[in-house]
Amino acid sequence: MATLATETIKLPASLAPDRLEKFLGWGAIVLLAAMLAAIARGRPDWAEIPWQVWAHLTAIGTALALSPVMMWNRRGDARHRKLGYVWVTAMALAAIITFDMRLINHGRFSIIHILSVWTLIQLPIIVLSARAHNHARHRRSVRGMLIGALLIAGFFTFPFERMLGKWLFG
Repeated sequence: MATLATETIKLPASLAPDRLEKFLGWGAIVLLAAMLAAIARGRPDWAEIPWQVWAHLTAIGTALALSPVMMWNRRGDARHRKLGYVWVTAMALAAIITFDMRLINHGRFSIIHILSVWTLIQLPIIVLSARAHNHARHRRSVRGMLIGALLIAGFFTFPFERMLGKWLFG
């Protein structure tokens, strides 16, 4: 007997999004909305912004946009893996670009570059733990990356006279 194509398959509890992941997805949406609003308000200054900053914002925007999709939808299937590789690539590009952005900071590294190094260490762990089906480590690493490298670091791009903060609140 054939089954109906409209049947829904319930995810095992271990793969279903929990409260923290739902919260992280919403946090990514709020941060992405703030980033896009700031960029829109900063239009008069766009020509003065170096390409590295635009590339960094594009990579971060991609990761922020994909985060709720990755957190809230089915996991472990081909779509999740493909989007996961896009997310990891976006995060890697965002981190790598920061090393060229130090030229904007009078050639010096800043404390934020520690986060870039941490990101580049964590991304292979995220991929390898997923490929090894170590769901607990993969989930823990992704959550840590979302909390630290996207949401907390993203929050701190708005205060202290930083570009996005000036554009959004200025």
